Amino acid sequence: MKPLTGRKVFVIAASAFAVIIAANVTLATQAIRTFPGLEAANATIASRGFDVNRQAQQALRWTMRADYADGELALRFTDAAGVPVAVHDLDLLVGRTTDAGADVRPVTAIRGEAHVAPVALAPGRWMLRVSARAGDGTPFRQRLVITVGGDAS
Repeated sequence: MKPLTGRKVFVIAASAFAVIIAANVTLATQAIRTFPGLEAANATIASRGFDVNRQAQQALRWTMRADYADGELALRFTDAAGVPVAVHDLDLLVGRTTDAGADVRPVTAIRGEAHVAPVALAPGRWMLRVSARAGDGTPFRQRLVITVGGDAS
């Protein structure tokens, strides 16, 4: 066996640091490339009306449920008594929580008591970002995470 020289130790240490640095650069690049963007252009301005909007939405006492099966996403909105409610200006964004590249905005149609949208979702976790308005103009916004092809849906 050859003796361990200073040159060999340096090469081993430099190689280890090179692997670590390469991994960090790769992960940082992927994180920046797939970042979906800002939630609000100015957080201070966005936060001013947050509590008022939250209290108005809580006063609606609505519940939203999402079900996914056979390539269709169904959203159901109910009041505190479980009675379906009419929503206006429904806007739906479906995507992965970590990659905006998979985001889609399916068009919904009312079928019975549900807003149904045809959308093909691969197995895994999906985020639903729902924005709607009550008949009196009160905004309703909710995020919901669903799991496709897993234990829960």
